[in-house]
Amino acid sequence: MSTSLSMSVIINKPSFSFLLLHMTGYLITQPNPVRQPTSIQSRSFFKLGYAIIKRFVMIHQNVQQAPDNKQRFFYGYIIVVAAFCIMVLIYSAYYAFGVFFKPVLTDFGWTRALTSGAFSLSMIVNGLLAIVMGGLTDRFGPRVVLTLCGFLLGLGYLLMSQIGAVWQLYLFYGVIIGTGMGGSWVPILSTVARWFTQRRGMMSGIVLTSTGVAALIAPQVANQLITVYGWRQSYIILGIAVLLIVVLSAQFLRRDPAQMRQVPYGASKESEQGFKPRTEGFSLKKAMYIKQFWQIFAMLFCFGFSFILIMVHIVPHATEMGISASSAASILSVVGGLIIAGRIVFGSIADRIGNRQMFIMGFILMSAALFWLVPSREALGLYVSAGLIGFATGGMGASESPLVAKFFGLSSHGLIYGVLTLGFTSGAAIGPLLAGYIFDLTGSYQLAFLISAFLAVFGFGLTLLLKPIKTKPRQKLEIT
Repeated sequence: MSTSLSMSVIINKPSFSFLLLHMTGYLITQPNPVRQPTSIQSRSFFKLGYAIIKRFVMIHQNVQQAPDNKQRFFYGYIIVVAAFCIMVLIYSAYYAFGVFFKPVLTDFGWTRALTSGAFSLSMIVNGLLAIVMGGLTDRFGPRVVLTLCGFLLGLGYLLMSQIGAVWQLYLFYGVIIGTGMGGSWVPILSTVARWFTQRRGMMSGIVLTSTGVAALIAPQVANQLITVYGWRQSYIILGIAVLLIVVLSAQFLRRDPAQMRQVPYGASKESEQGFKPRTEGFSLKKAMYIKQFWQIFAMLFCFGFSFILIMVHIVPHATEMGISASSAASILSVVGGLIIAGRIVFGSIADRIGNRQMFIMGFILMSAALFWLVPSREALGLYVSAGLIGFATGGMGASESPLVAKFFGLSSHGLIYGVLTLGFTSGAAIGPLLAGYIFDLTGSYQLAFLISAFLAVFGFGLTLLLKPIKTKPRQKLEIT
């Protein structure tokens, strides 16, 4: 009876079982001062029994404490792969705009400001719709949102092959493609944030490496397609590829681990034992009354202004310097390659040193690159500047979503992140348009690059001043 009771205690109380186990081991291995020492055979028998009991307790404890999601494949990795595929296709087509820029402009004789305006309009629509798409993702999940966005993007690129007037450029690219792009960033990164508590920065970095892959391959592929088929047929090819791959990949997305009867990777022990994971945080209304919200908004504005201006105008700037179209396209590929490196390097250390520090380092690199670009007159200067900008972008882009989760929690992460992304897209809309206008007036991009450099410095200052949110003592907010 006592043996049965002892075994029951060992099985049901792991912490007590280990105490009892070690006490038993101590008694077996120590000589008894009262009784005569046991024989060698007896001691061997007791040691064997002790080893068997120890093994049984350890196995039972591991089974009891192991969370259900560790007994099978964690679906969060499928989420990461599907998100990666979606973003590669979406951003390959989007980053190719700079390569299509000159052929379209040449065919119709439009000004650079007028042509850039379509891209700027798409960024404005993108930013506004990102708020809506973020809210829809919180409510309906990413599969529905990304399926809709994939359809709109594919349709938009197919229609781009048929443009014949400037209003069509603004409708097809600015409105339809801009609407599709509204679901390309926030729903994906918000979903990844929900699936990973630990390694959130790393997984966001892996997903966002896709934009680097897109910037690496898209310029060369687009340039080759335009050379062989012309820009109209090339848009048809892009439209079909985006429509098929994005819509199909979206079917693998799930809003959160609960839909797959799992818990987020690295969730608390309380969640692992079957309790619903807490997704506490600020509502959008409360977040907008906090100054850190607007600091991050302004930081993302500076980031979007400087980065997208380069992505749209670096190829035309290079060709104006006498660099061939293929070599100019390779400059964008350098940006893409260093974005990948930045995602890997910064993404791997962001979880350890903090996402705010990633933005500090990113703005330092970006401002240095833009100041270097202003006087550059050789191809080498363009490659160096583009590489530094790509590396900085890799780190900052991977840190956006985790930074928002850290400051404002997860309960309204998609909606809050969507509103903050409007800061990035606002800067991304103004930057290319202003650069095109400056070139039309002065015949040079130097002033535009200088403005971008000072905005990067301003973003650096805002990041230095960003402090943790001081919550009230009674307010229970989970910051992960």
